[in-house]
Amino acid sequence: MSHQHIPGVPEHEAEPVPGLPARLPQGEGILWQGGPCWWPFARRALHLKGLGFYFALIMAWHVADVTAGGGGWGEGLRALAMSLALGLLCLGVLALIGRAMARATLYTITNRRVVMRVGVALPMTINLPFAAIQSAAVKRHADGTEDIVLELMPQHRVSFIAAWPHLRPWRLGRTAPMLRALPVTAGAAQVLARALAASAAQPAPALEAPRAPVPVPLPGTAVA
Repeated sequence: MSHQHIPGVPEHEAEPVPGLPARLPQGEGILWQGGPCWWPFARRALHLKGLGFYFALIMAWHVADVTAGGGGWGEGLRALAMSLALGLLCLGVLALIGRAMARATLYTITNRRVVMRVGVALPMTINLPFAAIQSAAVKRHADGTEDIVLELMPQHRVSFIAAWPHLRPWRLGRTAPMLRALPVTAGAAQVLARALAASAAQPAPALEAPRAPVPVPLPGTAVA
């Protein structure tokens, strides 16, 4: 079976409609637009927490190596300060990159599709028609944000390079687009649930927020 790749379309600076590559056709309207919260986006998309633990281990190893080699506590503290400065610099640069990514991102839900305007140096627009979406689920986090994962039909693919990091983590073979780090209060999941249900001519019961950050299927779809 051949796979249909959903292309990312390079964008120019002057968008006819914010977040969209062209004006919407007659009969299609915007239901919701919004972007990620930059800190939760950067922390999860760029794995800042895991990298922080990694740098902590490197610092501990560096200090242990210096002291085991005959260096005094003064030399060990100097090694710790240098490693800490380098680690914080790296994390700071990644946090700034994540902030730029989040600020450049705009997600749009219409009554016919999901549109993702992503990218900093090379903005791209990814169109995901409802017909291409096999299932959808929302994962809510303790920080008040949620990630909406869209599983696509087998014949549809999204380029990993075009969509990263707006993808479900650790999925290289069959990519799943993800609307990352949206405020729960923004109501994107409920809007998408109603739109998908309306598209499938099914009822759309309200979503209930889970206590733990676990995936919750959106109404009108089946979890893959």
